[in-house]
Amino acid sequence: MPEIRLEKITKFYKQERRQVAAIRDVDLTVKQGEFLFVTGSSGAGKSTLLRLITGDLQPSRGSVYLDGASRTLFSRRFRERMMFGYVPQISQLMRRRTIRENLAAIAMMKGGRKHGPVEERVQKALSMVGLPGVENRYPVELSQGECRRVELARAMINSPAVLVLDELTANQDEDTIWDLFHLLEELNHRGTTIIMATHAKPFVNMLRKRVVTLVDGQVFADVEKGRYGDVVGRSAAHPEGTER
Repeated sequence: MPEIRLEKITKFYKQERRQVAAIRDVDLTVKQGEFLFVTGSSGAGKSTLLRLITGDLQPSRGSVYLDGASRTLFSRRFRERMMFGYVPQISQLMRRRTIRENLAAIAMMKGGRKHGPVEERVQKALSMVGLPGVENRYPVELSQGECRRVELARAMINSPAVLVLDELTANQDEDTIWDLFHLLEELNHRGTTIIMATHAKPFVNMLRKRVVTLVDGQVFADVEKGRYGDVVGRSAAHPEGTER
């Protein structure tokens, strides 16, 4: 399982005629087997940070390291090697394919077949997220919350070392959210690293995992066994007394 380290990562986006930093000078290390919540208001840079971690985006400045090795070409290829399972904020399910076909497409990628028969893994992954029996349906036939859970099944199907989850709990009822967190905790206990951006404040507060809070694209706080909004350990960029 990999240790992930970001050093002085900055990501600019072009907005009209100027460059806007979504992430600025972020230093972050995620150890093997950690469970990490990424919190912050909308627009704070959470999704950008997660996409930089998975290699979906390249940093404008700074370096990403995987197990101590610089990954200049850190890209989707690492997900293809089954290292990362990723649930993006915007659905990547193929609407003209059944749920089975959506999951099987990932399960049959290079390196995925070593985990066993595809059909068995599709059934198991859907059962784990509480959606047995939907494999012949299409995404349009499911609710938004159910589609998020299918995305999680898709991310888990190749038993990745790291799960990166962007607002997984959106459009879920409270009981379903608890079921999802119990599943994630079980995966984490088995060694899977969990990195999760979320606004689910009550659940973050109850689980007391590591909480990283972003403000204006910078790490405002990084707290072990933290609660949503904790500012203990805030970064030097926002010293004591500079609440935002």
